[in-house]
Amino acid sequence: MSSELKRIAAESAVELVKDGDIVGLGTGSTAYFAIRALGERIKREGLRIKAIPTSADTRIHALKFGIPTTTFEEFEQVDIAIDGADQISRKLELIKGGGGALFREKVVASNARRFIVIADESKLVERLSMPVPVEVLPFAWRVAERWLVKIGAGATNLRSCRGKVGPLLTDNGNYIIDADFGEVAQPERLEQEINRIVGVLENGIFPSRMVSEVHLGTREGVKILRP
Repeated sequence: MSSELKRIAAESAVELVKDGDIVGLGTGSTAYFAIRALGERIKREGLRIKAIPTSADTRIHALKFGIPTTTFEEFEQVDIAIDGADQISRKLELIKGGGGALFREKVVASNARRFIVIADESKLVERLSMPVPVEVLPFAWRVAERWLVKIGAGATNLRSCRGKVGPLLTDNGNYIIDADFGEVAQPERLEQEINRIVGVLENGIFPSRMVSEVHLGTREGVKILRP
């Protein structure tokens, strides 16, 4: 059921893409449905777009479905970015980064005219409360971890690579610390506090000001939420 709700949310968002758009493509299981739907529109309608992928995995999926890719060297802005989220508050604040691509996802979202979030209804909560993914330089991960505790993280975890020994490496060659702050009362303030730590590259809190729409897959169909 969850996969079906992700699919309908993704397909709803993809309908917003117009011919000639530069499209930011997110990373993760929900974003995969959007990539697949875009590929189907290209085949069916002859849609002409170029995409900026947020991870190596997303680039591979885009090429598989016939979506031409590009970079910020060629285009300075994205017309529409489509991406999933790990948690969405009622105020449309987000936590992202479960798949480890939060930095590139935030770069793309920050440089998009419209940022469309896609998710199934289980991701909607009253307040953000899951651990915040924080991308840190390997040289400084222990320093960053200590500072995360000082600013209120009750627990931290250096994310490991599944099935392998050692920390997970992002596409940028960095580590991720998952920092548990409990219920986050002021997400934008916490986002800024975390990013002031020397050694932190970026964190997974996306303030509501970045979000244009959320397409939420529910058992009653797709609901569109706006800030």
